[in-house]
Amino acid sequence: MRELILGLARPVLHLAGRDERGVIGVLVAVLIGCGVLLGMGALVIDLGQIYQNRAELQNGADAGALAIADACALGGACTNASSLPLATHFATANASGLTGHEAAVGVVCGSGSLGGCPGGAVGMVTCPPAPPAGTNYVDVNTSTLTPSGPLLPAAFARLLLGNGSYNGTNVKACAQAEWGPPSSGNTIAFTISACSWYVYTNNGTSFAPPPPYPPNPLPDPSFDHIMFEHGQQGSKTTGCPPYQPSGQDAPGNFGWTSDPSGTCTTPITSGSYTGGTGTSVPGGQTPGDCETVLANDQANRTLVFLPVYSAISGTGSNVTYTLLGFAAFVITGYHLPGFTAKDWLNSANDCKGQNFCIDGYFTQGLIPSTGGTGGNGLGATIVKLTG
Repeated sequence: MRELILGLARPVLHLAGRDERGVIGVLVAVLIGCGVLLGMGALVIDLGQIYQNRAELQNGADAGALAIADACALGGACTNASSLPLATHFATANASGLTGHEAAVGVVCGSGSLGGCPGGAVGMVTCPPAPPAGTNYVDVNTSTLTPSGPLLPAAFARLLLGNGSYNGTNVKACAQAEWGPPSSGNTIAFTISACSWYVYTNNGTSFAPPPPYPPNPLPDPSFDHIMFEHGQQGSKTTGCPPYQPSGQDAPGNFGWTSDPSGTCTTPITSGSYTGGTGTSVPGGQTPGDCETVLANDQANRTLVFLPVYSAISGTGSNVTYTLLGFAAFVITGYHLPGFTAKDWLNSANDCKGQNFCIDGYFTQGLIPSTGGTGGNGLGATIVKLTG
């Protein structure tokens, strides 16, 4: 084609000399005659519109899948009937004027009451395969919808020879999101024993309503508990489940954990994490770091996440904790070396003197995490796109 165009154009170029406008006009005429401009127009404009619509549909599918997973993870309605309007809302919210701000949701499916997913290809898009059995997930499939129908109109493609019957393309996109207890995460830099969590949540059956307040009701003061700092290792007390190892701290005891970034944060990526048993704040930071974090969380009634351990080994700065899971927690007050905040929910729990503590209650909520699901359910849940 290149040689053909040049061969046709050379005589004209020779006659045109230096008149560039004449050369360009002749070239345009030649290219139109050969169908090249129409083909390029179809490629650039039509395919560009298809890619734009595909991106909008994918954004809508992603947003819809995450919204449905959030609702399911937080105990909201989690059925196909309740999820379809939610997916449609996000699909249309991500649609532009290209399709008249419209988009279609073909399928919402997943685990439990969401109904099983067929998997495989939808149009030209390969949808994610179903995750392993027992995984909570949702799939959202979106497709083109315009005021005139389900096809994205073509701008130039119909003008090409032999393409008069082409009316447009139905573009599709798929997204999958999962939710469940995390297996890793970044937590605030202190930890409590499994015995404490079991006792204060009545074996995982009693949780306070999570923030914000409002719209949620403020928790009853009876949910508020004192987490005394660093009980004596081996001081096993009553009330722990029979499967909780004896001699692994007492109810209400907690300890500081390692803080490599100096932000009062402990990254946990495996089944264990390190810490210390002194009364000072975590190693690797100044006292002001944790003081600022705790003060902000306590004043703003922020939902924080802390690791819960089922076993402890070592002493002093060599202590190692075995991870049971991640708990959702709200700090109501604290009395620590050098900084104190009155308990805003139950003033009777204020610590004094050498009784160092953090007060608060356990609840349920979503934890920011880039890790996977599969941990023990202690109140913290993650939601993530998986396809």
